[in-house]
Amino acid sequence: MVYLRVINLGQQVKKKRSTANDTSEEFDGHFFSIWRVSHGKETYKEIIRVTENFDEKYQIGTGACSIVYKATLSSRLTLAIKKIKIEVQMNEEAFRNEIQVLTEIRHRNIVRFYGFCSTNEFNFLAYEYMERGSLGTNLRSEQGAMELDWIKRVRIVRDIAQALSYLHHDCNPSIVHRDITSNNILLNEEYKACVADFGISRLLKPNSSHWSLLAGTYGYMAPELAYVMRVTEKCDVYSFGIVALEVIHGTHPGDLLSNISLSMLVKDMLDSRLPLHNTDQVTTNQVLLVILIAMQCINTIPQARPTMLEVSQRLSSPKALPTSNNHSYQALTLNHLVNIV
Repeated sequence: MVYLRVINLGQQVKKKRSTANDTSEEFDGHFFSIWRVSHGKETYKEIIRVTENFDEKYQIGTGACSIVYKATLSSRLTLAIKKIKIEVQMNEEAFRNEIQVLTEIRHRNIVRFYGFCSTNEFNFLAYEYMERGSLGTNLRSEQGAMELDWIKRVRIVRDIAQALSYLHHDCNPSIVHRDITSNNILLNEEYKACVADFGISRLLKPNSSHWSLLAGTYGYMAPELAYVMRVTEKCDVYSFGIVALEVIHGTHPGDLLSNISLSMLVKDMLDSRLPLHNTDQVTTNQVLLVILIAMQCINTIPQARPTMLEVSQRLSSPKALPTSNNHSYQALTLNHLVNIV
């Protein structure tokens, strides 16, 4: 029998939140807590009913540790239900960790957490439903990628930066996500981006060495984790840089980075499905700025990477780049771009 008490799990993160509408209930060997909806026990039963006991036809996503279902309640609230796989080792630790983080953080670019249920049979978490799914899914789809024009892509990168800046600089202690990937960024109907999946996140406590088992997704993890396995905010900064390049390139930039050189044309780093030459001057500037910042974020020296606060501020108040007119953009090399101050 498993009992998780949200108030205890959330005490380590000192952020204010309203608990006026929170309900926590224990019933029939279950412990259930859900916010902003009334009658926790009835809501639990309704989730089971509307998903027909988690029938596969309601699945909207799957991962290494969980399966996600869509549940539309009678109140017209639609939830994404993340059901933890029973067979996954250490799933209880990830489940507790995600609740611990999500109960306290509140930001427009972090997926909204509604509550959880823990039973002998299964554990699940309830989130807001994001209509357009993951950023990765949209980029891999020809139609989805075409709908993600350059203005939307720049905004998505800015949204991600603001969420990470909040986690690193506004939470006490700071929170490192540790698994920033395009699949863990969700988009709503208006293409607002929200960071999701905090199962392996870590609270960075003062005077702690932050040593950890290797965790994350191959292709997004900071290179220093391979030999020191020391978790810092700069690990998220690196992952952010990879995702930002993926947004601009249209696919994971692995092949691009393995063949990169300073003589490479910047236009060759862009998603070929989405022409930039017809884009206005301001948007072209912003796309080039994203590339410039992303390259700084993936610096192999952690200390040389910017902070997410610096990244967020630069993306929110972009300055015109001196070589960003449409003519010079066609001949702009990466060497020229990275040397722009």
